Amino acid sequence: MKIGFVGAGRAGCSLGKYFTTKASQADITVTGYNSIVEEEARWAAAFTDSKVWERIEDVIAASDAIILSTPDGAIKKVWDAIDKKNLTGKMICHLSGSLSSDVFSGIDAYGGYAISIHPMFAFSNKDSVYQQLNHVSFTLEGHPYAVNAWKQLLDALGNRSVAIDKTKKPKYHAAASILSNQVIAVLATGYALLEECGFSEQEARSFSASLVRDNVEHVIADGCVNALTGPIERGDVGTVQKHLRELNDTQKELYKVCGSRLLELARRKNPQTDYTALESILNEE
Repeated sequence: MKIGFVGAGRAGCSLGKYFTTKASQADITVTGYNSIVEEEARWAAAFTDSKVWERIEDVIAASDAIILSTPDGAIKKVWDAIDKKNLTGKMICHLSGSLSSDVFSGIDAYGGYAISIHPMFAFSNKDSVYQQLNHVSFTLEGHPYAVNAWKQLLDALGNRSVAIDKTKKPKYHAAASILSNQVIAVLATGYALLEECGFSEQEARSFSASLVRDNVEHVIADGCVNALTGPIERGDVGTVQKHLRELNDTQKELYKVCGSRLLELARRKNPQTDYTALESILNEE
């Protein structure tokens, strides 16, 4: 598969480099990059040993699959601006987790195939994270021809891929956001509390690293119910009350919201335990 990119941000550069390093496994060629910021396109092309294309139409002509690796808000604008007369047999792709392939409206009339390809991964930079993509999973949604082609390619690379219904994309992306970004909010709250106890910011992270890392690994290996521990799981009303007395309003609200969800898991783990008193405390205004 010959793959070209429109947009040279973190995701586009990382995927392009990953495809280049694994090219022999799946017969991939990265044809190059087009970007409204020429300097970024030149950097990406040098990074992936590919070409800079001045026009999007040149990327289309050189590629079997064209990935619009732009911000979500720009995808439709780029699609609307493309000269569509040479799309026959081409796969037009985007990397948005929340948008479906429907953003490429009218593509069937031009003989092209629309697909959304979303790696469940946080691209923190564009020059080194490609090394972490070996075990990343992808969701695929769009025309069956394109979904099948990309599934075969990702299988060859050793990446898991799952087809998803386009109507589920917003819910799927909400899940990904909670599992990635919003976990950071919970960690930041815990770290801030440790800082209030006298730890430095760096000490808060390093001191609790095993607790955080091992707990996440336990959840991944055994599931949330089996990994659950702590005062809520034990039904320790007194300890929960002490916690709540030490928290400010924002911290308390987060504790109660998370605590209520933990209580649901605790009831599944310990159906014989009466959590009525704890539920009442967590629901107090």
